[in-house]
Amino acid sequence: MNKRHLLQSFLAASALAFGLPAAQAQTTPIKFQLDWRFEGPAALFLQPAAKGYFKAAGLDVAIDAGNGSGGTVTRVASGAYDMGFADLAALMEFHANNPDAPNKPVAVMMVYNDTPASVMALKKSGIKTPADLTGKKLGAPVFDAGRRAFPIFAKANNVGNVQWTAMDPPLRETMLVRGDIDAITGFTFTSLLNLEARGAKVEDVVVLPYPQYGVKLYGNVIIASPKMVKENPAAIKSFLAAFAKGAKEVMANPTAAIEHVKARDGIVNTALETRRLQLAIDTVINSPNARAEGFGQVNPGRLSLMASQVSDAFGTKTRVNPDAVWNASFLPSAGELNVLPAAKK
Repeated sequence: MNKRHLLQSFLAASALAFGLPAAQAQTTPIKFQLDWRFEGPAALFLQPAAKGYFKAAGLDVAIDAGNGSGGTVTRVASGAYDMGFADLAALMEFHANNPDAPNKPVAVMMVYNDTPASVMALKKSGIKTPADLTGKKLGAPVFDAGRRAFPIFAKANNVGNVQWTAMDPPLRETMLVRGDIDAITGFTFTSLLNLEARGAKVEDVVVLPYPQYGVKLYGNVIIASPKMVKENPAAIKSFLAAFAKGAKEVMANPTAAIEHVKARDGIVNTALETRRLQLAIDTVINSPNARAEGFGQVNPGRLSLMASQVSDAFGTKTRVNPDAVWNASFLPSAGELNVLPAAKK
């Protein structure tokens, strides 16, 4: 028996001695990319990593920051990453615009049951309702989820033509505060706090959340590469179970969870990121829709409606096939998915 086989036998024997399956002696590496920087919501993934839940499940998970959902989808498709966290609309767009791509990632767990996208304006603009946006100058990066889905929001609320201004993400809130634009689109828990950091008072900001104005889009999902789906489905199941365990703890104690974000990016503002995480939990993770459908899951009718809306609003090459983008077979048990805190009264 060579040295490698001796080591494998030793690891297997050690695992059994500690009551673990022999298979767990073999650690599966997973490269995981977030949708954005290490901010509050990243705690959902950093908690199970820091607490050793991934490791206990036989996984060696490396978590990297991202720079937008579109990039995350592309990198998982390319094989650079095994799994990721991305906006479902961006995944749908990739599928429909690349019908012949050999490696199209699939969504395996719903995390943001409602899109975090909203339109934000300052009260002094006179904008109070969606109808007031007609003829106004809106700003957002070209890849912003709210901007991409704005045609759906506009159709649902009879908004007329608007003028768009593109900018890099760090300039979005600055340009609104300066008065260069009348309104912006963005994730509520990102842009609202960024506006405050740039001198705007929260009470002076008008927020028009997409879900409250007829837009029933889902938000961010955990995605997996076709290679993972085919070759290591057990690793995906283990990842999602460990993630759900960590997410439950994060939602129960966001303040403690932010320490794991701080550990990855030492310059983050702990108080600000705690608020951002709590805002994300309250608005898109533990939302009424999430409690009705169940954490991690989707409603087939709602998924089909979103596929149709994205096909139209994004002008995709082919129609989005909802059955091709969603795979629920890796979800943990109902008990493991029972992670949402009680609704606030």
